[in-house]
Amino acid sequence: MRIDILTILPELMKSPFSASIMQRAQDKGHVEIHFHNIRDYSTNKHKNVDDYQYGGGAGMVMSIEPIARVIDQLKSERTYDEIIYMTPDGEVLEQGLCNQLSLKNNLMILCGHYKGVDERVREHYITKEISIGSFVLSGGEVAASVLIDAIVRLIPGVLNDETSALTDSFQDGLLAPPVYTRPPEFNGWKVPDILLSGDPSKIEKWREEQAFERTKQRRPDLLEE
Repeated sequence: MRIDILTILPELMKSPFSASIMQRAQDKGHVEIHFHNIRDYSTNKHKNVDDYQYGGGAGMVMSIEPIARVIDQLKSERTYDEIIYMTPDGEVLEQGLCNQLSLKNNLMILCGHYKGVDERVREHYITKEISIGSFVLSGGEVAASVLIDAIVRLIPGVLNDETSALTDSFQDGLLAPPVYTRPPEFNGWKVPDILLSGDPSKIEKWREEQAFERTKQRRPDLLEE
């Protein structure tokens, strides 16, 4: 997979992808992540990428021209499966969408700032709009990092144990069950006996029951869906 990130703060974006699983995924060749500074495509001598909004009102708006230039340049080099805009009013990011996007080859992600981008960018360039929740951030970079992390970890070969992602919360519509590791007892707190039984069928049944109960208690909306 190749992911191109359009941002005015590339230095902010690089840190999340320079360690741990994201770095290993790049080192192994499973994903390429490229950063494009939108300011580099501004023809203004001050490299401005925003302007006052028509009609008045507080807050600046990201201009269409530099964004269009970088998108057109990248589209001339390859075909993109999706051009994504991170925005609070987009489709809420859920596991099913992450699964779908993990199967793509080329993704472009636009990180907004200020009051957002000129609406014509959204109308004529963007193919998918995604939100990570009902709140507003200073910019789309953090949201893009969340999206990319959620996608890349699903690519075969990224995780040491590929079945791990299949048992994560939400993959089967339920939250994941409790997990334990050594020691079997700490401060008098014991690991459930069933997990020490060595009986795979009983353990699996226990995990399914626990996943259902945890979902019922914490996210009953998932059961309704």
